[in-house]
Amino acid sequence: MSNPLLDFSGHIRFDRITPADVAPAVDQLLERANAALETVTQPDFATSWDAIARVLDVATEELGRSWGAVSHLSSVADTPELRAAYNAALPRVTEFWTRLGADERLYAKYKAIDPATLNAEQRQAHSNAMRNFVLSGAELQGAAKQRFAAIQERQAELSQKFSENVLDATDAFAYYASAEEVEGLPADVSQAARTAAEAEGQDGYKLTLKMPCYLPVMQFAKSSALRERLYHAYVTRASDQAEGEARRFDNGAVMAEILALRQEEAILLGYANFGQVSLVPKMAHTPEQVTHFLRDLAQRARPYAEKDVADLRAFATEQLGMSDPQAWDWPYISEKLKEARYAFSEQEVKQYFPAPKVLAGLFKIVETLFEVAIRPDQAPVWNQAVEFYRIERGGQLVGQFYLDQPARPGKRGGAWMDDARARWLRPDTGSLQTPIAYLVCNFAQGVDGRPPLLTHDDVITLFHEFGHGLHHMLTQVNERDVSGISGVEWDAVELPSQFMENFCWEWEVLRHMTAHVETGAPLPRPLYDKMIAAKNFQAGMQTLRQIEFALFDMLLHTEHDPKDNPLPLLEQVRNEVAVLQPPAFSRTAHSFSHIFAGGYAAGYYSYKWAEVLSADAYAAFEETVGADGSPSVETGRRYRQTILQVGGSRPAMESFKAFRGREPTLDALLRHQGMA
Repeated sequence: MSNPLLDFSGHIRFDRITPADVAPAVDQLLERANAALETVTQPDFATSWDAIARVLDVATEELGRSWGAVSHLSSVADTPELRAAYNAALPRVTEFWTRLGADERLYAKYKAIDPATLNAEQRQAHSNAMRNFVLSGAELQGAAKQRFAAIQERQAELSQKFSENVLDATDAFAYYASAEEVEGLPADVSQAARTAAEAEGQDGYKLTLKMPCYLPVMQFAKSSALRERLYHAYVTRASDQAEGEARRFDNGAVMAEILALRQEEAILLGYANFGQVSLVPKMAHTPEQVTHFLRDLAQRARPYAEKDVADLRAFATEQLGMSDPQAWDWPYISEKLKEARYAFSEQEVKQYFPAPKVLAGLFKIVETLFEVAIRPDQAPVWNQAVEFYRIERGGQLVGQFYLDQPARPGKRGGAWMDDARARWLRPDTGSLQTPIAYLVCNFAQGVDGRPPLLTHDDVITLFHEFGHGLHHMLTQVNERDVSGISGVEWDAVELPSQFMENFCWEWEVLRHMTAHVETGAPLPRPLYDKMIAAKNFQAGMQTLRQIEFALFDMLLHTEHDPKDNPLPLLEQVRNEVAVLQPPAFSRTAHSFSHIFAGGYAAGYYSYKWAEVLSADAYAAFEETVGADGSPSVETGRRYRQTILQVGGSRPAMESFKAFRGREPTLDALLRHQGMA
């Protein structure tokens, strides 16, 4: 049997990959990549973009694609064997990429390439490469260079460890509740919990910290004691405050070391702090600009957030007899207030969103607006729940994607898009390689033979990740390093994803993607009107919560001394920004995977930054809506051509201005969130 990780002839053979394949594949791919690097850095090798690409880029692309498949499996199908194989290979793979990025011979070759000999896409990729060489330590010498490489390797190990601790801490918790304790829980949630307990031969209802279970418990369970139990377990995950055995997953030391290494890396590169390093390839220029943006937005949102809390407190006292609500009570009070104020519940809405119907509706809006066709397709998958699709335009294949919707053990939480391979006019064969994306969510599974039901938040999540996918798959750029999401500034990369979320609030779109799970009836207009009325419910509080994370992240990477405990800083940020203070035992930073394991270090602000861009971009659709309320295909085409298709081949601000005819403003965001 040949090694499936070395087969690049078609789709990745996920049905055949075993942990035993990892080491031999990595051996062979590293050998090829190292040989390619030696070849192109020889003095007599041609100083040409195409010549280097034909040898080096082809070898590194195969390494990246194969290792990407292994990393992906470690996120969606973790097993002790795979984890061991992944962790054994990780230092060697990291060492290669670090050495490649800092190779002064290769840097000299790129320096010698005349940009005038390149096309526009190649010029942008070349410009990015020159910047990345500097950020990768190519200008460092001797001991400094060696230390920089060691830092990269250790950071990769620590990020993986952080991720594993969060996954293990989440998976380790289970509480078997009695029928009395789960009173108030939605029927499908309690049924799933009962089934999970039965499968283990246990009595009661198995409750976990996975989102499809945790969130409904916090929103609907009548028992404050039950909510407290789950809340405590959730906010102390991977920390020193976790109970008993679960303390072994404490991320405290991991975080401290990651922060110290980032600070050291910044100083080696000649910067004062990691926040400055992080912003070099982004739209924002300085940490001060970011903190000013966040504080300005916080100030505008604060009056709305304070009113949100006052409303909650009054409702809790007057209607629920809760004079002193605790942190674990707020989601429950919020849900009850929302039901009272808008006369509907999340539970009622959920019945109209069976997953297959939602997906069909999502595909319909994408097909209409962006003039493509989405069809089921065939490829080997890692789990029977995974679906595979193709996107075509004019009968031509544009891109493909894997869709993995349900939550399950061994799959990390959250939702994300990742690229399986990029669009590339291959320099070795001259053929066009089409892009493939991974789209991953963590939705509840169906119960009693029914399709899974999505909350409206789940629907928004699906549209969000699909927006990332479209950015990756609809690109028309042929240069791999700037096609799709590659080369797009990190703080602009959320624009297409957040842009897609807006459609989840449009009647013309929702009408076609809802069908009651029992009757098949579409979402009734009066219920939709209530949802719209409730759309900006607690928008002030939610905005401040995101700003709290973003400000903590930026200050952590600029003003914080890594030798100090980060908790006082988090408390300081909360005192400045938050309107509700969590209890002293809360350790949310210990599971803040975005910044410790997800590439958002000193970049979490980009969600808010990109919301400004996406709200303003979506306003173009609001300005051109049809008489029947349907979105304009012409505006969709312009958006596709100016933003989605150009990928990272030009600065994001240029793409935005090409679409809107001007720079973005805060107005649309504040209006969309009812804070104008």
